[in-house]
Amino acid sequence: MTIKHILKLCLLLLIFSCASTHISKIEGKRIDINDSLATSQKIEDFISPYRTHINKNMDSIISYAPKTYSKMDGDLNTAIGNLMADAVFSESNPVFNKRTQKNIDFTLLNHGGIRSIISKGDVTIRSAFGVMPFENSVVVVAIKGTQVNEMMEYLSKAKRAHPISHQLQLTLDKNSAVSSAKVHGEPIDVNRTYYIATNDYLYNGGDGMTFFHPNEGKYVLNYKIRDVLIDNFKKKDTLNPKIDQRFIKLED
Repeated sequence: MTIKHILKLCLLLLIFSCASTHISKIEGKRIDINDSLATSQKIEDFISPYRTHINKNMDSIISYAPKTYSKMDGDLNTAIGNLMADAVFSESNPVFNKRTQKNIDFTLLNHGGIRSIISKGDVTIRSAFGVMPFENSVVVVAIKGTQVNEMMEYLSKAKRAHPISHQLQLTLDKNSAVSSAKVHGEPIDVNRTYYIATNDYLYNGGDGMTFFHPNEGKYVLNYKIRDVLIDNFKKKDTLNPKIDQRFIKLED
């Protein structure tokens, strides 16, 4: 028998062997990841320099907070929410203007997107990661004034401190209906196109914000909200946001 015949015979045996094989049982067990797992010193030695470098960067001091700021501090606007919305506006508008020669009209974010307090004391890069741990990025959406009015109705019904930048002033009456809504001090023009800075999560309908569609254009700035905060905080020796009159409800 030649080598060629032997190879053919082996191939046939392999085919018949595979054809007759079947899986009768699959077993597995759960391995909990906890303190009982032994540490690999080799892996630890490999990771340690990287961990040290990352921690050093994350703990870099970039500003100072004279008090603790929480998203629970206000009814319709909070100091930390105002800080975030204004930061997105001030950091994103130069980028948007350079690309389009247009300006952002105002910013809208969401209350739930604020994931941590800013504690009194040194503000670090880690602080910014705590406030915004997600990968959400800034997008600017061009929508008509009619949709901006829909946004105002949404905010009046939501009754939450969704962050808006100071270019928008929204006032509700004692029944929580929209009493006044102005952009740059002017009533909303239903025939005008407004450029709203928000994040990709809200643009895609997050928190029920469906008023961004249809639209007259979407501009992706490739600028993470977290990086916006870091850049903004670095410019300020001391953070000093305030609860103000940008979104209020009249009591009488």
